[in-house]
Amino acid sequence: MVKIYSKYDEKFMFSLYDKLQKELKHKRFIHSVGVAGTASSLAMKYGESVYKAQIAGLLHDCAKCYDDEELIRLCRKNNIEVTSFEEEHGFLLHAKYGAHMARIRYAIEDESILSAIRWHTTGHENMTLLEKIIYISDYIEPSRNKAPNLDRIRYTAFNEDDIDKSLLMIMKDTIEYLRKDTGSLDTTTEAAYKYYSNE
Repeated sequence: MVKIYSKYDEKFMFSLYDKLQKELKHKRFIHSVGVAGTASSLAMKYGESVYKAQIAGLLHDCAKCYDDEELIRLCRKNNIEVTSFEEEHGFLLHAKYGAHMARIRYAIEDESILSAIRWHTTGHENMTLLEKIIYISDYIEPSRNKAPNLDRIRYTAFNEDDIDKSLLMIMKDTIEYLRKDTGSLDTTTEAAYKYYSNE
């Protein structure tokens, strides 16, 4: 039976927190809890399922317990596509493999939750509301403090009526950072930025 995630299940949520805390380093777990809380708040504002947002936020980095080489190996073992760019930048695969892990290890069956986990790093064109919420929450949750314009982006996310405004701000800053400092810009993010810029 497919879970609907329409009603808060306290026992299920406690089990997710407990399992994840054992899997991730403390700092990563704190970040994940921060994303879950931020995503829940944004879900209340924009009319998304708070429960789904909390689950997706909590599990979005569940595959961060693996290094780049292991992520490449695990993706290939489980027939998950690895592009040539991802092979060179294996850290990106934590999103793809994280969606797989959420289904297999954490018993998440809702495709919208899995998709939000899958796309939380790069974004993509025509994102769902839940995908946008997780993408934004990952960037602005309380323990984040290094990205430029954080205060302005946080204010926009919670005080504007159009969630795409904060989404675009994050994509713009991310693209500028990746082009300037790392040279690891995924074309999916660039395409998503162009898509929302033209809407």
